Amino acid sequence: MSELDDQFGQIDIYVFDQLLRGRLKPPMRLVDAGCGPGRNLVYFLRSGFDVFGVDSDAGAIASVRRLAGTLAPHLSADNFRVEPVEHMTFPDGFADVVLSSAVLHFASDDRQFAAMVHEMWRVLKPGGMLFSRLASAIGMENRVRPTAGGRFLLPDGSERYLVDEARLVELTRDLGGTLLDPLKTTIVQNQRCMTTWVVRKA
Repeated sequence: MSELDDQFGQIDIYVFDQLLRGRLKPPMRLVDAGCGPGRNLVYFLRSGFDVFGVDSDAGAIASVRRLAGTLAPHLSADNFRVEPVEHMTFPDGFADVVLSSAVLHFASDDRQFAAMVHEMWRVLKPGGMLFSRLASAIGMENRVRPTAGGRFLLPDGSERYLVDEARLVELTRDLGGTLLDPLKTTIVQNQRCMTTWVVRKA
């Protein structure tokens, strides 16, 4: 178990699935939008990817810089930036892959959610892949209660910004993207639903 942990860290199982499908290969340039301390980046740092990340939490960025310094010391500390997802400083068409794992459901309202999505799309190259895992109402429509601005109270007592199937399909179309996989939702019993949204940029 420790060998797997050393190689992959605490990688999201659905990100791991994309690795198994061969969609993530070095030396792709990857931006983790809302990277936290780097739980999804261990394998990519070890394996020759050109890794970048942003997070609004300075402590998280300090942690991921230390991680990168150990696993990929050739990368610049400036690859990991203290900035919000909706205001990234990377140029247009910068990344082959943008990861967004358990980030978008922290949007404060519709406006911030849209800003985050469009900013991730902006930094993605044509032909690139956006991978997002986010809370949704899919499968739990009758058990979530709306508050305001697209946010809902969940059965686990938390409040999150939620999407549904129609919203993600419409958003994919409006972006001009193509779903690489059907939407896949995991229902965590009596707590929440998490949906995986994987889109190719035309």
